[in-house]
Amino acid sequence: MRTVLMVAEKPSLAQSIAKILSKGSCSTRKGLNGACSVHEYTGSFVGQNVRFKMTSVCGHVMSLDFIGKYNNWDKVDPAELFSKAPTEKKEANPKLNMVKFLQVEAKGCDYVVLWLDCDKEGENICFEVLDAIQPMMNKSYGNERTIYRAKFSSITDTDICNAMNQLGEPNKNEALSVDARQELDLRIGCAFTRFQTKYFQGKYGNLDSSLISFGPCQTPTLGFCVERHDKIQSFKAEAYWVVQAKVFKGKDSPLTLDWDRVRVFDRDVGQMFVNMAKTAKEAKVDSVTKKEKAKQRPPALNTVEMLRVASSALGMGPQHTMQIAERLYTQGYISYPRTETTHYPENFDLKGTLKQQANSSFWGEMVKALLSEGINRPRKGADAGDHPPITPMRAASESELGSDGWRLYDYITRHFIATVSPDCKYLQTTISFSIATEGFTCSGKTLISAGYTEVMPWQGIPQEEALPVCERGDTFTVDEIKLLEKQTNPPDYLTESELITLMEKHGIGTDASIPVHINNICQRNYVTVESGRKLKPTNLGIVLVHGYYKIDADLVLPTIRSAVEKQLTLIALGKANFQQVLQHTLDIFKRKFHYFVDSIAGMDELMEVSFSPIADTGKPLSRCGKCHRFMKYIQAKPSRLHCSHCDETYSLPQNGAIKLYKELKCPLDEFELVLWTSGSRGKSYPVCPYCFSNPPFRDMKKGMGCNECTHPSCQHSLNSLGIGQCVECETGVLVFDPTSGPKWRMACNKCNVVVHFFEQAHKVQVSQDSCDSCEASLVIVDFNKTRSPLPDGETQHTGCAFCDPVFQDLVELKYATMRHPMHRAGGARRGRGRGRGRRPMGKGNPKKPKDKMAALAAYFV
Repeated sequence: MRTVLMVAEKPSLAQSIAKILSKGSCSTRKGLNGACSVHEYTGSFVGQNVRFKMTSVCGHVMSLDFIGKYNNWDKVDPAELFSKAPTEKKEANPKLNMVKFLQVEAKGCDYVVLWLDCDKEGENICFEVLDAIQPMMNKSYGNERTIYRAKFSSITDTDICNAMNQLGEPNKNEALSVDARQELDLRIGCAFTRFQTKYFQGKYGNLDSSLISFGPCQTPTLGFCVERHDKIQSFKAEAYWVVQAKVFKGKDSPLTLDWDRVRVFDRDVGQMFVNMAKTAKEAKVDSVTKKEKAKQRPPALNTVEMLRVASSALGMGPQHTMQIAERLYTQGYISYPRTETTHYPENFDLKGTLKQQANSSFWGEMVKALLSEGINRPRKGADAGDHPPITPMRAASESELGSDGWRLYDYITRHFIATVSPDCKYLQTTISFSIATEGFTCSGKTLISAGYTEVMPWQGIPQEEALPVCERGDTFTVDEIKLLEKQTNPPDYLTESELITLMEKHGIGTDASIPVHINNICQRNYVTVESGRKLKPTNLGIVLVHGYYKIDADLVLPTIRSAVEKQLTLIALGKANFQQVLQHTLDIFKRKFHYFVDSIAGMDELMEVSFSPIADTGKPLSRCGKCHRFMKYIQAKPSRLHCSHCDETYSLPQNGAIKLYKELKCPLDEFELVLWTSGSRGKSYPVCPYCFSNPPFRDMKKGMGCNECTHPSCQHSLNSLGIGQCVECETGVLVFDPTSGPKWRMACNKCNVVVHFFEQAHKVQVSQDSCDSCEASLVIVDFNKTRSPLPDGETQHTGCAFCDPVFQDLVELKYATMRHPMHRAGGARRGRGRGRGRRPMGKGNPKKPKDKMAALAAYFV
């Protein structure tokens, strides 16, 4: 029996699709990487009985990066990144072992059906999967077709079965357009980011951003926000005057009339009109017009409109909105949420989709009325040729979806019902008056038929006080005429919703990437999100954009990126050559980069006005090993130490607190050590500022503290304080923290595992001797006589923290509380014991642990 491998984009999608296609009769097992499952069943494929294996990836299998040496910021000129630096595809998440997992599952398979998301990114992942599995699949017979592509827009029985019956092929051109975008963004973004980050962080101490990043889409997005800020700053309020008249008839309430001239900017002229109008005691009705008008139902919903409404009406950011929408899609509640289309195809089952909402307690009655009266065909929208508009695919309740999930689903469903509802109809009445020589009007709306606004009440016609019944020639008594002074108002800061509109209009990003670009400028501290989801640029964001304008406006204007996006679209359509577009765009930006570097003084002049020189920032903390003067600790991101005398800056670990470490010095360079800590419930370790950036030994890398230093005799090094291999990750060593008493602990120098032991002990030391069983370093523990937990009142004991039965109940495993959580290493498996006595300088292979730590690992991992 032949085998068909089927691959979806996420584990939850694979499960749903397998359940539909197998009619619930599939068996499930975990894959070797632990993250993906494999669902197996038998069935028919291309006219023969086969065994199906349905599994998934977890997004992109591979990511694009420079080869190793070009990732060193200090040794590589950023200009080389445009052409010289070779790139390679690396596993997007090495811990998932996705390539190996796919190859194991593909071995012996005859066909593959690709169920990746049906957009350009999905097509790109198709070819990443194929690159991994094709060498492992059985060879085809002659010209037999073995690769198939499923196209679907929702996780429903009908859509999935139709996709299986109409399999196509993956689109190489769309995949290439994604490759082109990835390479352009990597090369251009990295070159500019590395240059400006190193240049400005070396000069200014209070930038408060760990990365001064540039992005071909990110920077124009920031440009829109700063452009609005500049309009607000340059705005000058101007006074203007309005003539206001109030009239009444009989005992009716007075009507406030609008002046036909609207406003004047000269007070004397306004006063002249008031004086002229005051000569009349009556207002004469010149005309009464009544016109039936319609407020059109909305077009079908696409991604950009969903993001706009979620931000402006639901208070949800674009990134958060897309995460929720994707979850609703994978659970089968809505159709695919990434689409530019606002037009339903002729064969779309609108009535069947609507029927699913008939029992809702929120809109069920409206749906039943629509079904009985007949639904309206949705307005003709734009067909981008990708996916149908975003549509609810099955009924749901708030308890199923959670708060934000329900609010988004509620809007999507109401929007869909509105698209097949009648237009809202109302009667507009306008009364024109003349008072002396001046014309005034008064208008009001009366609802005729609510139409779609019944399900979208926030768009309804507000109830107004009825206008008095009158006809041409009637007269009203003038109650008052006065001149009102008002002022023009500045524009407000851009809202996320307005920014999304501008990005769509100028072709910056795609429906999938717009949320990412907005999130990036927030994460980089270029803008802050204020109340009402308004985007206010920070000093750093403003200076950067003004600097780009000063040097080369093309870097921040949307025009170049918009042109690049059009070229990428042509690649996807097979109308442009991948290499030519790539080379042409890189050549343009390479020239711009060289000009930017040569002209950086122009941006630096703006920086000097807004930010403090690094020498004037921070507080004295520890002594420099070269000049023995105090270096200043700069807390603003990225935190670092600066020696004004040597004019040198030293990097530090981020996302924690830094303090002086007992005025102790590194034996290699005489720099005073500092202590990094993530808090009382976290971990801490000493750091030599010089060694942190300049590794002293070959087996060390930049960014290592003393807990990873392989110095053979330093009292702070891994060799002196390392106890044993981490109970969870493959490469970490548990290192004793001598500053942690009386709540003593050892912490992994790679992941966030913390082992608390010997609480209230008077003194804990690491012995040079090792455990015979597991080769972990022994510990020497001293207790106070009155509080000693040791048998027979003993106060001192030397033994293995993992194996010694005396220490059995004095060791407890926890996870460190991190300000910025570290990734837990993925090597451990529940209940699987491993050696943890490995010493850093190599004492042979570690042996398996005894029961104590194996049990801890099994319980906590």
